[in-house]
Amino acid sequence: MTTTGEDHAAARPGPWWWDRWRSAVLDVSLAFASVVECGAEGYRFAGDAGIPRAAGIVFGVLAGSALLVRRKWPIAVVLVSIAITPAQMGYLMAIVGLYTLAASELPRRIIGSLAGMSLVGQLIVMFVRIRQGTTRGGWELGDWFVPFAAITIAVGLTAPPLLLGLYVGARRRLMESLRERADSLERELQLLAERAEERAEWARGEERTRIAREMHDVVAHRVSLMVVHAAALQAVARKDPEKAVKNAALVGDMGRQALTELREMLGVLRSGEGVKSVRSPDSVPLAAVGVAAAAAASRAADESDGPCLSELEELIGQSAAAGMVVDLTVEGDAKDYGADIEQTAYRVVQEALTNVHKHAAGAKTHVRLAHRVSEIAMQVENEPPPEVSVASSARLPSGGNGLIGMKERVVALGGVFVSGPTDAGGFRVSAVIPAA
Repeated sequence: MTTTGEDHAAARPGPWWWDRWRSAVLDVSLAFASVVECGAEGYRFAGDAGIPRAAGIVFGVLAGSALLVRRKWPIAVVLVSIAITPAQMGYLMAIVGLYTLAASELPRRIIGSLAGMSLVGQLIVMFVRIRQGTTRGGWELGDWFVPFAAITIAVGLTAPPLLLGLYVGARRRLMESLRERADSLERELQLLAERAEERAEWARGEERTRIAREMHDVVAHRVSLMVVHAAALQAVARKDPEKAVKNAALVGDMGRQALTELREMLGVLRSGEGVKSVRSPDSVPLAAVGVAAAAAASRAADESDGPCLSELEELIGQSAAAGMVVDLTVEGDAKDYGADIEQTAYRVVQEALTNVHKHAAGAKTHVRLAHRVSEIAMQVENEPPPEVSVASSARLPSGGNGLIGMKERVVALGGVFVSGPTDAGGFRVSAVIPAA
């Protein structure tokens, strides 16, 4: 990452009002040079004015030391240099003060006013000084020389530091603006990175949930039927060998189907479905795994197409073969729905029947399917289970995720899902899915 303006400002703090030690050393050096200059000029000025030379030196030293505070109070430094201009001292202070003033953040009108005052003061002092010098030296020069020399020197002492200060100040402000933009850009990039990480984590969670839901829908129903058939097989093995053989064949078929579907899903999770290079388990794209798992889950009845409503009779027949008394009622004419709608409707009925096997084995169950104008509705309701049932000895475990998975599927398509016990002691699962 880049070094931002905040890091730059916080690095290597200097004493008092200085940001860096280098700046403090520079100002102390300039102030020392100004003290020497003003002290020498004060000594000469005191002799010309007829006052004690020590007073002139002290006055010059005090005036020259004002350059120490040029960064904190540039206006005061310029005003002091203007005030001591009639004493013909403080030239270094005037130059450095104008430069510091122009490079500061003060308004342009203040900088222009003080620069004009300094220019006028330098012009008057130079005019008087050059004229006195020419008179004392007895030089015969034209009338144009004195004003020309005074203007040239005054402008030379005022314009260069002023222009240089304006340039340095503009460049400094530009650099600070660029640093602020860099800080803002860095913060935005960090925020975007955090949001991207949050979205990626959310996507990973969604795909994990989707994979778990698909595996639950595919495997739970068949395994539940296998357990029910195994319990029935155990009960009738000696009494009805022919029925036991039939139940054993059903258990074998369902076990092979469940193993095939599990093998497909686990193969996808292990290989990453075409991922060229896998450096770590997290490098497998969960989106690809979720899509492949959903595709594997939809092969329960056909290798090429997912489960559809036309296969409900076969699904109900499997439950009936396991000993459940179940009837199917269809209202309205069947329509061509989207694959996701038909698959969701199928899964809702499948999971509801699986829950009946788990929690109400032997109970009579009613499955109702209604094709309406703009929606499809389904309802699976079971009556209270009998007191004693052969299938009840299966003791099917429950993870508590079946109803959650059904609701997630229905709500994802914009539908409504309701489940709960009935007044008669049974349980009802209802769902309505928009047809579009």
